[in-house]
Amino acid sequence: MDVTASSLSPRRRTRQIAVGSVKVGGDAPISVQSMTTTKTADVEATLAQIYALAGAGADIVRCTCNERAAAEGLAQIVPRSPVPIVADIHFHVEMALAALEAGVQGLRLNPGNLRKPEEIKLVAAEARDRGVPIRIGVNAGSLHPDIYERFGGATPEALVESARQELAYFQEVGFEDVKISVKASSVATMIAAYRLASETFDHPLHLGVTEAGPLPGGLLKGTAGIATLLAEGIGDTLRYSLTADPVEEAKAGRQLLEVLGLRERTGLDLIACPSCGRAEVDVIKVATEAQSALSALDIPIQVAVMGCVVNGPGEARHADLGIAAGRHRGHLFIRGQIIRVVPEDEMVAALVDEAKRIAEEGVEARLAARDTSAEAAAEADRAALLDAKGLDANNAGATIERIRRRGIH
Repeated sequence: MDVTASSLSPRRRTRQIAVGSVKVGGDAPISVQSMTTTKTADVEATLAQIYALAGAGADIVRCTCNERAAAEGLAQIVPRSPVPIVADIHFHVEMALAALEAGVQGLRLNPGNLRKPEEIKLVAAEARDRGVPIRIGVNAGSLHPDIYERFGGATPEALVESARQELAYFQEVGFEDVKISVKASSVATMIAAYRLASETFDHPLHLGVTEAGPLPGGLLKGTAGIATLLAEGIGDTLRYSLTADPVEEAKAGRQLLEVLGLRERTGLDLIACPSCGRAEVDVIKVATEAQSALSALDIPIQVAVMGCVVNGPGEARHADLGIAAGRHRGHLFIRGQIIRVVPEDEMVAALVDEAKRIAEEGVEARLAARDTSAEAAAEADRAALLDAKGLDANNAGATIERIRRRGIH
């Protein structure tokens, strides 16, 4: 892990379970989950979505099992899936047993909907005998009425108590291969519930803001809750619950872990300056074009697009590759070192070409092959730009001087 991860709170150590080939908890990497939106009985459509999710970064995929046809579909899906499959169970114990018979690698039970203790223990005993873990999936919107009334609503304490009761049933039959979620659509409630859960249980925690909604709001809510907890060292697996193509959930989960330094980068990480009065190009346009072109390469690389050469290479010196605009030219740099200067209209093409070369030859080889005259050309452009626009390109200094003249204390 990089310095980003080392700057976060130490990760809370939990028990480790195995969802098929994916380890969850302990020292295992934090995993990404999503859920199919197809009818599980439609085997080919569901498999197509599972493969798309796996390609977008999902480590585990959940499918609904709400009828016999869905269970029969799972029997065909599980052996062909590229990732472990978890069956989502709500009301019917028969569906949980059928899903286990179909060979799923995990179950998700909602304790607010599957309520009879004898049925819960029956499923736990069957899962125990098959070595299949269960997620206790508590949801603020479906708490048991008794718990809701006792705590005066879907409070963090109520969510954790629901999980505790379910876990007690499991323990009665000697089953502890469990992970826990205490989701709510309120970000504040979700954060408080998971903090309490982390103090109450040593089982791995599955993070998520339930029913977060469509983009972009749902993405913001999910990130606010999940990232806050990850930064505190809480969480072992996660899912964004978006009203969108589930591929967006998998992408968001993977990208969040990568930007926090909790998973190795698998694709493009493009950083760009917000632009200012010193910018020599339309940064938004160049960054958008670069994002599209570089994403298609599927190379794990960090690329910077900077609007000017004054601070660009220095501010983005940590990037594997970058370009900064100056006097109708682009200054291409690797790890902060200028390697060549290209015409402005070739900036994106130069980034794509160099990204491919870095992937093939490595960073050190590309630095060794740099144009030795490029740094001098870049320095000339920086000097000319500062002479023309100055350090204070947005004229903040003049504004400050006017404030001072007013004698405000």
